[in-house]
Parts: sequence; C-alpha cells; structure tokens
Amino acid sequence: MVAYVLVGMLCAHLLCFAVMFLLISKRLHGKKMGMDFFALGNLLLGLAYVLQLVEGGPAWSVMSVLNHTLTLASPIAYGLGVMRFFGYPAPLLRPLIAFAIAYATLQVLVQWSLGPVARYALLSGMSALLFLVMALTALYGVRTFAKHLHWEMAFFAFLIGGICVLNAIKCVKVLEGGLDALQMDSHFQMVFYIYMSSLATVVPPSIVWLVLRRLTDDLSHMAARDPMTQLLNRRGLSEALDRYFNLRQATPAFLMLLDVDHFKRINDTHGHQIGDAVLCRVAEVLRGTVRRGDLTGRIGGEEFIAICTGSDGAGVLQLAERVRKAVENQTIEISGSDQPLRCTVTIGVSGDFSSLPELEGAMRSADAALYRGKAAGRNRVESAGTSAPFLTPGASPFTAGQMEAAKAAE
Repeated sequence: MVAYVLVGMLCAHLLCFAVMFLLISKRLHGKKMGMDFFALGNLLLGLAYVLQLVEGGPAWSVMSVLNHTLTLASPIAYGLGVMRFFGYPAPLLRPLIAFAIAYATLQVLVQWSLGPVARYALLSGMSALLFLVMALTALYGVRTFAKHLHWEMAFFAFLIGGICVLNAIKCVKVLEGGLDALQMDSHFQMVFYIYMSSLATVVPPSIVWLVLRRLTDDLSHMAARDPMTQLLNRRGLSEALDRYFNLRQATPAFLMLLDVDHFKRINDTHGHQIGDAVLCRVAEVLRGTVRRGDLTGRIGGEEFIAICTGSDGAGVLQLAERVRKAVENQTIEISGSDQPLRCTVTIGVSGDFSSLPELEGAMRSADAALYRGKAAGRNRVESAGTSAPFLTPGASPFTAGQMEAAKAAE
C-alpha cells in the first residue's frame, strides 16, 4: 500500500510540474530555454507511472509496451531540453517519435525471443545507460559549456548518477531474481520510489531556479551593454575592470579612447541609418582587433573605449595604430552612390593605471590626448605622455564628389 501511495505522489509531482513548466514556457515567448521540453519530459514520465499503477505489476500488454516506451522517452526529452537551455538547437517531436517506434519494436522482438525478464531488464539497462550519459554530460559541462553553473551541474550529475546506479542494480536484480524483483512492495522498489519521489520534489524547483538565474543574468548583461553595438557601456566597463583588478595576477592597464572623425557630418549628409552603420562597423573592428582579455566599450555618441591589460605603453600604442588603420581600411556601401563611404578615428592613449578609482583620471588624460589629435588633423594616435608617434593625415568620411563641400562646411 505504501508503494502505491509513493507512486501516486510521484505522478502528482511530475504532472503538476509538467503544467508549471508549460506555463513558464508560454510566458517566456521566443526564448523558452527548454522549458517546453522539460514539461513534455515530466508529462511522459508521469503518464508512465500512471500506467504502472493501472497495471499493478509486470505484464505483457500494449499498456506495458507503452509504459516502457514513455519511461525511456522522458530522459531523452530532458536531454533535449538541456541542449535548448544552453542555446543548442534541438528538434523535439521527430527524435521522440523515431525513438518510440524503434523501442516499441525492440520490445516486441525481445519479448518473443528472450522472454519478459529480458524485456524488463532491457528497460532498466537502457535507463541506466541514458542516465549515465546525462551524468557524464553534466560533469563535462562543469569544465566547458556550463562553467558559470559548475556547482549546479555537479549537483545534477550527483542526482542523475543516483538514478543510474539504482537502475543498474534493478537490471541485475531482474536478471538474477526474475520478475519477482519488480513487485511494488519489495524493499528495493520502495527505495527506488522514495528516491524518485525525492527527485521529483527537488529537481523541478531547481530547474525553475536555473531559469530565473538565466533571466537575471540576461538582464544584467543587457544593463552592462550598449544596445546598438553590444560593446560594454560605462557600467559594464567599471564592473569588468573591478573584477580584473581584484585578480592576483592583475597588471597595470592602459586606456584607449576613440572618436569617429567628422561623425556629425556623416549623419547630416548620409542620415542616421548610415551613421549607425558606421558606429557598428567601428565597434566590429575594435572588437576584432584588440587582444583577448582586453575590454571594449561605447561610452556615448561616437566615442569608444578599449582598456588594454597585460601590455606596456609601446605595445598599446602599436595596438592603437592597428585599430586606426583597420578602421581607415573599412568601407560602407551607400545606396544610390557609386563610391563607398570611408571613415577614420582619432585615438587618445592614457598612461597606465592600477585600480578602478584611477579609471576617471585615465579617461581624462586619454581625452586630452584625443583632443590634441583632433586639433592636429585627426586620423591619428596621440599618447597622453608624449606627442603622437603616428601622424597619418586624416581621411575624409565623404566620397570624392563631396570632398569640397565637406571642407567648405568645416
């Protein structure tokens, strides 16, 4: 009687959380994070246990075949949901339908050729194998695709490993003791149902917590990024720089301040859509030119910033010159014009600084160098400490036919 109560409670937990996951997925709209897959997994497993209650014990029937198929289809749905949660595209219905047909056919063949004991041992063995793969994947994620969730993934690996071990033991017991080992009131089955009921209580709220964490992380990411270029904004730069200086191996940093030359005239002449395209192209060049570990951001209007770590002054000046040349070599096609648009940037480089409070001083010194570069003709790199080592003449942001009008307007 206790076993039936446990299985009934397990069914109630699974089906209730299936409804909750489905409702959450509806509220998430385009970014469901696998919640609809988790809902289906819970539904399949809950229905499998409902069928087990109706059957009352091992049997050979259509209901039994369906029960075994739903039992094994549920971890597949969970696995596909995990892929969706971490952003990997994964279809749902086709893999499940293909698996259901294949496994139902396999059950019939095993029943006819090896008997019912082999069919029930197959269910336990396949369950153990599937959950072993899931546990190993979770452990792999600790060091790779889920580093930011390493404690959570280790916890899930531990729980899933428990299911794997119990199913492996059940497989051995079935092979040794036959179908009597599957009686619902047996000691092992009671342990199995208690463990599964515990998981049904603990795991779904944990999944909901992960979804909430992902949503809050996304909000924090949005709050720290410029929406147009996806570079860091002032807040994001300050937070990232604070984390960097808190590292033991942190070294002094340098700041590069970039300003797009004649940006107002670009907007006035070609329109804000082209102006936005220029900003996005400069952001793309900046992101692709700086070194790994450097911080890049947009701090307003046409001004960009790069914070360079692990280098000296000469190396930062060389990097700034590479950025300047890369921007100068970019072209932007303009509809209705035969000549593409080219733009340039002027870059001011600060001296080194070693803490977050020194950031404002570094920005002021880089800004002063930037305006010296603007006054000296633009399209150049200017250092806060010395006069500019790179004095490339400025290139106009206008096509050749508009050059004279641009000069007159200036």
